[in-house]
Amino acid sequence: MHLPSLIEKKRDGGELSATEIEFVIGAFSRGEMPDYQMSALGMAIFFQGMTPGETAALTRAMMHSGRVLSYPADAPPRVDKHSTGGIGDKVSLVLAPLLACDELWVPMISGRGLGITGGTLDKLESIPGFNVNLDEPRALAQLEKLGVFMIGQTADICPADKKLYALRDVTATVPSQPLIIASIMSKKLAESLNRLVLDVKFGSGAFMKTREDAESLAAGLTTVGQQMGVMVSHQLTPMSEPLGETVGNALEVSEAVHALHGGGPPALRELTLDLAAQVSNASREQLARWLDDGSAWNKFVAMVEAQDGDATRLESLTEVHAAPVQFDLVAEANGTLQKVDAGKIGHACVLLGAGRQKTTDSIDFAVGCSAIKTTGTVLGKGEPILRIHARSEASLQSVLPRFREAVSIA
Repeated sequence: MHLPSLIEKKRDGGELSATEIEFVIGAFSRGEMPDYQMSALGMAIFFQGMTPGETAALTRAMMHSGRVLSYPADAPPRVDKHSTGGIGDKVSLVLAPLLACDELWVPMISGRGLGITGGTLDKLESIPGFNVNLDEPRALAQLEKLGVFMIGQTADICPADKKLYALRDVTATVPSQPLIIASIMSKKLAESLNRLVLDVKFGSGAFMKTREDAESLAAGLTTVGQQMGVMVSHQLTPMSEPLGETVGNALEVSEAVHALHGGGPPALRELTLDLAAQVSNASREQLARWLDDGSAWNKFVAMVEAQDGDATRLESLTEVHAAPVQFDLVAEANGTLQKVDAGKIGHACVLLGAGRQKTTDSIDFAVGCSAIKTTGTVLGKGEPILRIHARSEASLQSVLPRFREAVSIA
C-alpha cells in the first residue's frame, strides 16, 4: 500500500478499510512511516472524522500493536477509570488505591499531560524516585500483592498509541474524537479489563467544549468497549472551573494526599466516590469509610514504596518542590466570584512549565496554582482568589494577564 495515497484518501473524506488502518498502524509502529506522514493523517482525521467502523478498527490496530495483559484464571475482577482530561484532575491518584481496598485488581496504565490538561504520570513522577516504567512481570507481581499499579505504557503495550499520543499533543489534533476514542480504549482494552468507568469532561478546560460533544464521545467510547466485551459506564463532568484547589503536578499530588486522609476539597472527594462506586463491589458508603479510616492511604503508600518512590516525602511534597516565586492574585473589588475559567488557567499553567509545549519539554513539578477559590465565593477587596507558583519573576509576569482574564468578580 502507498501511504501518501491513504493520507489523500482520508483528506478527501474517504473511508479507510480495516486492512488499510492495520497497515498504517503497523508501518508507524515499526518506524516505517515517519512522524510527518502520521501528523498529516492525524490532521486529515481531525477534519474529516472517522466512521464507527474506522474508529473500532483503529482501536484494535493500536491495541494489537503490542502485548495485551493476561492474568491467572482465578484473578479478581479487573477495573479501571479513565478521564478524558481536565484541569486540576487528580482523581486517579485517589481512586486507584481506593478501589484496591475492595480486593479488586486495578491495572492502571496512564498517560502524560496532553494539551492543557495534566497527566497522571507527570504527577506521580513528582514523588521522588517513583517509577512509572515497570516491566510487565514486575507490574503483574505488584498487582497480585497489592491489587494496584499505576504505570505508563511499557514498550510493548500499545506502542502505536504512545507514539501517536505524543504527536497529537504538539500538532493541534488532541480534540479529534476518533483519535481520543482509539487512544483511550486501546490502552484500557490492553489491560484486559472487566469493568471501566469513564469520566467524560466538558467545558472550557476539557477537549469537549459542550455537553453534546461529551455525550457523543461517551457513546463512542462505550460502543467500542462493549464490542470488546468490557462493562463500560460513564459520567459527564463539567470542567468550566478547575477540579479542587490546585493545578500543577506536586501541588495536585499534595491535594490527593489530603483526600486520602479523608480531607481535601469536597468536589474531589465526591467525584472520586461517584466514579469508584460504578465499578466497585462495595457500596459508596464503604468506599467513603476506606477514605476516612486510612485504608486507601495505606494502600497508596504501599504502592509508592513498591514503585521505588520515597513515601516519607508524600506529606511534604510542596516543600520538596517549592516554587521560588509565589504570588497571590487578589480580588480588585468586593463581590462574588463569577468565573474561574479552567481553560485559561490550564493554558497559563502550561506556560509556567506545568505542561509541555513541545514533546521534548521537561515538566517543572513545582509550578502551577493553589488555593483556588470556587465560583460563588464572596470576596472582599484584596482577598486572594488563587496563589500562583512560578519559577521566576519574569515567568510570573508573563502569565499574570492570563490569570487575570480567567477570573471575574461582580
